[in-house]
Amino acid sequence: MLPVVALVGRPNVGKSTLFNRFVGYRKAIVEDTPGVTRDRLYADCEWQNKQFTVIDTGGINFSDDDPFVVDIRYQVDIAAQEADVIVFVVDGREGINPLDQEIAGYLRGKDRPVIIACNKIDTVNLNDEMYEFYNLGYEVILPISASNGQGTGDLLDSIVDNFPFEVKENDLEDNLKVAIVGKPNVGKSSLTNKLLGEERTIVSNIPGTTRDSIDSKFKYNKRDIVLIDTAGLRRKGKIKEDIERFSVSRTLSAVDRCDIALILIDAVEGISEQDKKIAGYAYEKGRGCIIVVNKWDLPEKDEHTLEQFKKKVYSEIPFLKFAPMVFISAKTGQRLHALLELIEFVSEQQNIRIPTGTLNTVIEEATFMTPPPSSKGKQLRILYCTQTGVKPPMFVLFVNNKKLMHFSYQRHLENVIREIYGFVGTPIKWKINERSRSGDK
Repeated sequence: MLPVVALVGRPNVGKSTLFNRFVGYRKAIVEDTPGVTRDRLYADCEWQNKQFTVIDTGGINFSDDDPFVVDIRYQVDIAAQEADVIVFVVDGREGINPLDQEIAGYLRGKDRPVIIACNKIDTVNLNDEMYEFYNLGYEVILPISASNGQGTGDLLDSIVDNFPFEVKENDLEDNLKVAIVGKPNVGKSSLTNKLLGEERTIVSNIPGTTRDSIDSKFKYNKRDIVLIDTAGLRRKGKIKEDIERFSVSRTLSAVDRCDIALILIDAVEGISEQDKKIAGYAYEKGRGCIIVVNKWDLPEKDEHTLEQFKKKVYSEIPFLKFAPMVFISAKTGQRLHALLELIEFVSEQQNIRIPTGTLNTVIEEATFMTPPPSSKGKQLRILYCTQTGVKPPMFVLFVNNKKLMHFSYQRHLENVIREIYGFVGTPIKWKINERSRSGDK
């Protein structure tokens, strides 16, 4: 485990901006609107060759009984318990707020090193503004500007000096990254929480509750898995706020950086146009795909229901026929073990490598059983094939004439390879190169 740093504070003091500064890219949604961050966001960082995990949290408000605000307080409390160091972010320009005093008292009960980051001090003549914050009862107060990076180096120095242990870079493993994607209110956060065994993300029946992509680590069969819960994708016409647009962007970027996408479909509503678009994006990006039918405990069923549902889904997204389908209930935990086994299996399938000699024997037999197409007296000749990559598997095919390689024959070769080697749950990518051979014209 890496040392953990939690960023806490009242709404709109710049926690997410500081989080992004630490991470090095814009992972957290940053807006002037208070309350944009609702869940805990996790990211791994490095400073002075020291590795750690930073957590961005929602703004604390002790006086508001709104359900979201109560949930945010719960999320902050979990983050504070996980943390080895707490960074208490305050607004240096505004001075001490009564809510800052409440948070200071709350943090004193956590028995963790607390560093006050006095944010928005972006000019030297504002440095005196930070001294007021010594009234909060903490010794370490550092002036910073999260927006331009001023003072953040000193803050990071202070953070790593308080770590109880050190993790070296070569101790870190390449984690399996799994993104949970789907339309709003399909059960993504419920599935995340069930797999983690804790309320890691806020669960609500209000569509759009999850706005960011949330990374959470857990272990299965001694393997570290990073679970990415994402905001639900909406049709563009329904995106009214800039924050919603950021959420769509985060969902797509979560697919970009994952190894396997869990495409959640509502068992009651069936597959939607939005589901097809999400599946298509994951396929085009070459990500491992598992179709997860959630809420399977709700529909009335007979012995034909499951197969009929499968047939319907695959007819709507025929490009994902290689993807396994599992029927679960995130609410009850039904068949979650089967889902975890599938994740592990698809990860193995993504990394299959076929020796070049064996691969060419398979291709030769396939072309013998089903000869390549011809046009105007010219026949396609497959000269050579080699696998050049994994995740997704990439095959380069050398032919005498690229124009003769019809998509249907490429699909035939792919089906032959899948029949022998599986590649379950992973797209196969092809590159067709033209190379002349003596006697070919």
